[in-house]
Amino acid sequence: MAKLKEILYKVSLLSVSGDTEKDISGIYVDSRKVAPNGLFVAINGTTTNGHHYIDDAIKRGAIAVLCEKMPETLGPEITYITVNDSADALGKVAGNFYGNPSAKLQLVAITGTNGKTTTATLLFQLFRGLGYQVGLISTVNNRINDNIQTSTLTTPDAITINELLDAMVKQGCTHCFMEASSHAIDQKRISGLNFTGAVFTNISHDHLDYHGTFEAYISIKKKLFDDLPKGAFALVNIDDKRGLIMLQNTRARKLTYSLKRVADFKGKILANTIRGLELEIDHTQVWFKLMGEFNAYNLVSSYGVAMLLDESSEEVLRQLSDMGPAPGRFDQLQTASGITAIVDYAHTPDALDKVLATIKAFRTGHEQLITVVGCGGNRDKTKRPIMANIACKHSDRVILTSDNPRDESPEAILNDMQKGVNAAFQKKVLTIVDRKEAIKTACALSTDKDIILVAGKGHETYQEIKGIRHDFDDKVILTQMMELVKGGAED
Repeated sequence: MAKLKEILYKVSLLSVSGDTEKDISGIYVDSRKVAPNGLFVAINGTTTNGHHYIDDAIKRGAIAVLCEKMPETLGPEITYITVNDSADALGKVAGNFYGNPSAKLQLVAITGTNGKTTTATLLFQLFRGLGYQVGLISTVNNRINDNIQTSTLTTPDAITINELLDAMVKQGCTHCFMEASSHAIDQKRISGLNFTGAVFTNISHDHLDYHGTFEAYISIKKKLFDDLPKGAFALVNIDDKRGLIMLQNTRARKLTYSLKRVADFKGKILANTIRGLELEIDHTQVWFKLMGEFNAYNLVSSYGVAMLLDESSEEVLRQLSDMGPAPGRFDQLQTASGITAIVDYAHTPDALDKVLATIKAFRTGHEQLITVVGCGGNRDKTKRPIMANIACKHSDRVILTSDNPRDESPEAILNDMQKGVNAAFQKKVLTIVDRKEAIKTACALSTDKDIILVAGKGHETYQEIKGIRHDFDDKVILTQMMELVKGGAED
């Protein structure tokens, strides 16, 4: 319980009608979940307008309503508060309700098209290894120390974030590392949070179905840094030409990391093999279990964050050197005959290109590279032919298949992808709608020492078709098909 007037602290109010001395039991944006003595916040969202459900929320027990437009008919015992932007206000009232937990720990946000999950996970594992109680909010899962909760969004809603942070604080966490997606920034799910710092990994073609233009996508990422307080840090990858753009208007302390340019935190690749990376970081040479240039960036950024949080360089590098990949990120399986199978979340053109470039660096030239890839439904259609073209350029065989078709026809998605397959590539491409059958075919086509890449879904344990999530785990299916076709696989 918390007093309504206390929950409204630092919220820019347009009007208040009714008593603000009420005790509020909870905050809700879904009228179906409202409990007695709750505060209902009416959000004008991307698919529904919460203002249409104010009466329903009151019937279910809401005693206060925060909205942008006052209803025509007011309930006599209901307190109504109007604001310019209820999505922005929600973050602040949620923070106030839970006692502003983000101010009670070191909260670091990671944003960018690729690398968010790996960087956040590395930082979580690193600080656990350093002896801290730590929280994680990520695409794969949300964690409070060793307690794992399944996540459904890269960045949860403002109420869930504050509820998670409050639980972290109560369980002794001193740090939390969270992914900040462009959708979450735009929808103000991170409003009111007190960030210790933020990291920019990179930006490339993605989510244009939502943002409309690449410039709008960049602008939303930049907003995270524009809103950082003066005491925070802003750490950006300056090998991405938009890195410095992120720093243009921030009040935070400006810092950079790089593999190719002079930067505050500089890494250099000395060796890049299928078994790991040798890097020089801050004049120290270290061997890491992670592989690929993209992971070199993730390691250097994680090192930079740890240094900015005043940790020991030697101990940080020791901890990082022993860490494996995040689930579904360049996750490898090996067969007795030497076939290497890789599951990766690459679902954007840039991510797929980087994974394939990493594999290329390991190849001897005597093996086939077979790539299984699809594109999600109800998402940016313009990237579909681009991804198919990238797969064809870098692979010996390509199998185009379903990803998460959602409400679209899988055949229509694959037709879009086929537009990126030019005449020279036609003979190397198969189209198999059923993803399980596509993975099985890739295994059947492979011979000793070949490499199979199954891209797009990574850590996901489902396939979404017509609003229903069916059990489907690429790594599990790949293991089964290897067993069936080749006689077994091992991590």
